[in-house]
Amino acid sequence: MKKFYLALLNAYQYISRFLPGSCRYYPTCSEYAKWQFEFNRADRALRETTLRILRCNQLFDGGIEYPVVHYTPPKLLSLSKKVIKINYWLIPKRDKLFYLIKDYDAY
Repeated sequence: MKKFYLALLNAYQYISRFLPGSCRYYPTCSEYAKWQFEFNRADRALRETTLRILRCNQLFDGGIEYPVVHYTPPKLLSLSKKVIKINYWLIPKRDKLFYLIKDYDAY
């Protein structure tokens, strides 16, 4: 199910490159949705994305709003010589909730 939503988001982002930007938030609503679907269950990601899109209008100021995701860290970390590519940073919010911030230097 996640792959379906991610494919739709990628298609929308491709088409929206040719249109003027109008999102009031950073990251944009479509990028926010992609991050949500990559880290959360599809139902939770869809709910959070819908709420974000409903806030993206003239009644709200906009600004910076990073997605909040549920994440349980692994029990053991292996210390191997393998190079790890970091795509996202997880900033703790509370308990098992983290702010998700994309590392653009990795690309």
